[in-house]
Amino acid sequence: MDEIVRMIAKDAPVKAMAITGRDLVERARRIHKTLPVVTAALGRSLMACSMMGDQLKGEGASVTLRIKGDGPMGALTAVADAGGNVRGFVQEPAVFLPPKPNGKLDVSGAVGKSGSLTVIKDLEMKEPYVGTVPLVSGEIAEDVTAYFAVSEQIPTACALGVLVDTDQSVLRAGGYLIQLLPGASEEVIESVEEGVSMLGPVTAALMREGMDAENLLRQALSAFELETLERHPVEYRCYCSRERVVRALVSMGPEELRALIAEQGRAELTCQFCDAVYEFGREELEKLLG
Repeated sequence: MDEIVRMIAKDAPVKAMAITGRDLVERARRIHKTLPVVTAALGRSLMACSMMGDQLKGEGASVTLRIKGDGPMGALTAVADAGGNVRGFVQEPAVFLPPKPNGKLDVSGAVGKSGSLTVIKDLEMKEPYVGTVPLVSGEIAEDVTAYFAVSEQIPTACALGVLVDTDQSVLRAGGYLIQLLPGASEEVIESVEEGVSMLGPVTAALMREGMDAENLLRQALSAFELETLERHPVEYRCYCSRERVVRALVSMGPEELRALIAEQGRAELTCQFCDAVYEFGREELEKLLG
């Protein structure tokens, strides 16, 4: 079961959260029929967005993570609620790239190294918060780290990993966000850096026996006394419904609806996030027009 764990250091100004997301990334892969390098890129983005969503306060709050690079994958979007449940889609799911010389998937090649990462936080106020930073590497974790440093002025260590099996399914997926609170000393910073370095890549750590989200953090922050604040399940969750699609059709306006009826006599709309198909016949469309 996928989960998010939030922890805090009792003896240092450090907070952290980690996610295990194998099931949600696998569901995204099946829905969007992504090839391995896109599975990794989308999976990393979904998990990052999930952790960002879990930081929000307010039941109806949400966060959107958009990555637009100059790679063949095109734009990528992930949306999470305040419980960390997340959904997403990618412009070109069937991108194939050969692996890097070290055997790893070439995520930065698929995403591109030039472009932007945008975070939109809807906190149910008049205007959403929007922060945009240039892509640093296209590897996503480094780009998320840059976003927190530039847009929110929070020193952050972010790691994200998706391990794809030989049959293209997701074998392991996880990540963490470790953030320094005001007052962190050089000694604390060095301890965090050393712990992160010793832990190594997330996917390799997840392969170790008994490793879960909490153990990821306990190993990365072994120099500190940690307290678990919360742990709860997360999933790939789409909120689409026929009612929402009806509202979208009505929002087109009478002229466009009349043109749709005249030209096609029906409508078939597919949800970008979960590929659910909603069909409307001529009679239904005429009722909406009325």
